[in-house]
Amino acid sequence: MIPIEGQPVLTAAEMRAAEEAVIATGVSVDTLMDRAGTRIAHAVRRLAGANAILILCGPGNNGGDGYVAARVLADLGATVRVAALSEPRTDAAKAARAGWCGPVETLADARPAPVLVDALFGTGLTRPLDVAAAQLRVLADAAGLSIAIDLPSGLATDTGTALSTPPVFDLTLALGAVKPAHLLQPAARYCGTIRLLDIGVPVTSQAAVLAPPVLAAPGPDCHKYTRGMVAVVAGGMPGAAELAAHAAMRAGAGYVTLLGDTTGAPHALVRAPLTDAALANDRIGAVVIGPGLGRDDRARARLDAALAAGHPLVIDGDALRLLDPERIAALGLPVILTPHAGEFDALFGGSDADKITRARDAAVRADAVVVFKGADTVVAAPDGRVRIAHGASDWLSTAGTGDVLAGAIAAMMAARLDPFAAACAGVWLHGNAARRSGPAFIADDLADALRSARASA
Repeated sequence: MIPIEGQPVLTAAEMRAAEEAVIATGVSVDTLMDRAGTRIAHAVRRLAGANAILILCGPGNNGGDGYVAARVLADLGATVRVAALSEPRTDAAKAARAGWCGPVETLADARPAPVLVDALFGTGLTRPLDVAAAQLRVLADAAGLSIAIDLPSGLATDTGTALSTPPVFDLTLALGAVKPAHLLQPAARYCGTIRLLDIGVPVTSQAAVLAPPVLAAPGPDCHKYTRGMVAVVAGGMPGAAELAAHAAMRAGAGYVTLLGDTTGAPHALVRAPLTDAALANDRIGAVVIGPGLGRDDRARARLDAALAAGHPLVIDGDALRLLDPERIAALGLPVILTPHAGEFDALFGGSDADKITRARDAAVRADAVVVFKGADTVVAAPDGRVRIAHGASDWLSTAGTGDVLAGAIAAMMAARLDPFAAACAGVWLHGNAARRSGPAFIADDLADALRSARASA
């Protein structure tokens, strides 16, 4: 079982194409199913111990994987039962069913077991389940350990939509590659811990799960400017800019200046009036504009000044509602945009497309790196690269955490990471800091926790 950080993310069609490429080399579908079922069986055996196992099999190849897993588990000495939704419909699934020598119960009549394995439906589901969804929840609730094969049954692979409401599984075993539904909400909340099983199908993708960055510590020849200078423009609500500035310092920037009429601690934060001369400092490696900026004429003037200064930009908050994608693209500068869902819709328009597609399209349109924030943050570059964060703390749903993210990303950009790498590193640090902060933290706590998050990178 492989942790998913850094692993490629494939849609259902991309995974089918990868499997077909292997089949074209002479490997049969039956062989692939046997590999998958065997990997599943060994993983389940390791987790189940001496507990009895119930495997639920659907009519397709996911169900076929379940029949193979049942056979192998029985060979390994496990106590295993099988319940089926219906008879197998694919040739490979029929062959796998024939290889299982035990009885097959009906799903409706299946009794609970300490360990439940859901192999009803994997990728490619396009319609809600009917009564099967209710029975699946009953059996999962009664189990001490619930495991989904590839995806919990009832989820749309590519969009993260819950077509039916599955139980929340303890573990999902992704077959061959991580899928969007493992990471996108609301589907991700049902997957529990996700681990990848290698089934011998080579996969590549421009999309991947966000991985920890490799960030160098300062060397003996470093000074405040080589570590990166960040300028944060304050606006009508200066507290938001303060949070961004504090976050930039805690994330590792060597020099942070807050431009505007502000006072207060810490003394390490350099406070100065917002002037053209202050913005013209050629040592500035990144400018943060938008947190608490406001949307009045004064805010527009500050935004215009920040854009005209010619420095790499992290654009957040109110500034996203004062711009359009065409103006951003015309800047010809390294730009990172950090919208939440409402800001994204205001800047790029609404859409029924999945979050990964929307983020990719937005990055192309604005010619900028887009950090589409949320419980399933997606980072997209104009060249098509995508990274999806997973496991975000629900406690991030508090005011100011987006300002902290903007500051962390700016610190990475000022340290001369390219915009995509800077955005990914900032998102990872932000998520790690949240996990370290425990429950009921506030944005100030989150900014402080960036220090320990940075130490772990």
